[in-house]
Amino acid sequence: MLGAAAVASAAGCRSVRQDCLGVGPNPVQRENARAGTTDWMLAKTAVEPSTKYRCPTIEGYCSRQSLAAGETIQFHVSCNPASPFRIDLYRLGYYGGSGGRHVASLGPFPGVPQADPEEGEKRLRDCAWDACTEFTIPGDWVSGVYLGKLTAEQGGWQSYVIFIVRDARPVDFLFQCSDTTWQAYNRWPSQFSLYDNGEHQWWWGGDVRVSFNRPYGKYCQIFDAPLSTGSGEFLLWEFPVAYWLEAQGYDVSYASNLDLHERPGRLAQAKGFLSVGHDEYWSIEMFRHLQSAIQNGLNVAFLSGNAVCGRILLSPDGAGRSNRVFERVGVFGPPGGTREFVAMDSLAHDRPYANELVGAHSTGPVTGGADWTCVAPEHWLFAGTGMRQGDGIPGLVGWEWHGDPAPIPGLEIVASGPTFSAPDEPNGGQFTSTIYPGPRGNIVFNAATIWWGDGLSEPPGYLRPSVYTSPQGPDARLQRITANLLDRMRRRE
Repeated sequence: MLGAAAVASAAGCRSVRQDCLGVGPNPVQRENARAGTTDWMLAKTAVEPSTKYRCPTIEGYCSRQSLAAGETIQFHVSCNPASPFRIDLYRLGYYGGSGGRHVASLGPFPGVPQADPEEGEKRLRDCAWDACTEFTIPGDWVSGVYLGKLTAEQGGWQSYVIFIVRDARPVDFLFQCSDTTWQAYNRWPSQFSLYDNGEHQWWWGGDVRVSFNRPYGKYCQIFDAPLSTGSGEFLLWEFPVAYWLEAQGYDVSYASNLDLHERPGRLAQAKGFLSVGHDEYWSIEMFRHLQSAIQNGLNVAFLSGNAVCGRILLSPDGAGRSNRVFERVGVFGPPGGTREFVAMDSLAHDRPYANELVGAHSTGPVTGGADWTCVAPEHWLFAGTGMRQGDGIPGLVGWEWHGDPAPIPGLEIVASGPTFSAPDEPNGGQFTSTIYPGPRGNIVFNAATIWWGDGLSEPPGYLRPSVYTSPQGPDARLQRITANLLDRMRRRE
């Protein structure tokens, strides 16, 4: 599975570490020097055909999206039929190419069927399962994305739970996981995502609520990804970026979307903030917190597409725990700015618009693909790449992208081109990748694609997407572009 990615990554490690990393190992470098394993990957999983998405043999969720060392998390697991089960915890990273390190084994526990929640107001499915155990994060655990691999002793069936360990130390980059978007598309137990209103399977109106208190079902868009069951979308679009960052030895810490909502002070301890993958659903508080941090000098890179599109309102769950439930209440874009998804026009399209933060935003047909085409070859972003005007990185743009750049003073367009519904079939869209200056010498970069990570690495288990157009995997030019960008971002005054 590593192939060309391992070669490209190894070469990238040497150049990046020599050119832009500080002297002495940081916590991420020390962590990745430890022995890794590929055992974090699911070996035996299946989805119940009648539901399309869930694995009732063994499935679970966590009591928290993120937590710090010394804090406690509970694991809520159901086994149907009843079976003893165990939980193996892994931190995901580079680890010499294996992608993960085993950090703890828990159990076995007596697994029993736990009741599906009744449908609540606005179609909410909010589980209240008993916890099988609680676990306190050790003080020496490094910030990262952690998977709990659930294994039923009867039959050996497996699925995941996922959580983030955060920290508060000064760091070069804060990597935001797009977990509100993971949950928005989560159809568990069957057709109960933010996109299901009981009549339409791709609903874009309001009056639908989803809860973090439920397992993540198998990913439900553009390709079949059975190994995703229980892990949201992290392994699909975000892990290739994290894997590459840790391979290069960058000093990176991780956070949830909810951390941007609840803990904006964390931004002051980072030189750069990374929005990664499919980062669609934001609260107005998230928007304002990041906007304020940019004004205070934070560098930002949206290595993402369809970012900051749907506005959500967070609320407590049935047990009164804050920010465990949310619903779609608006669009961060102008009326008529995108194709008319079902009932989208019923939502508020009030300012601020996403392009005022990101530089560009979801527009036009929203979906499609394209080569990521250079239009500013003299820009510092392309230094050392050899790219000329019109050179492109094949298929990197997709399957959702950004266009319609905002009239921000100093904004530069660095890559742009028409989007396609299939090779040689333009769909009328125009993607636009941008950079604009902040008020303190800082920058905000917009990659304008969900698939940026595909050009950086292909970790173990990675599936390459192919819809509209097809990305072609790790590309030395994109790795250099990313290194140039991150080097500039690390210079926060």
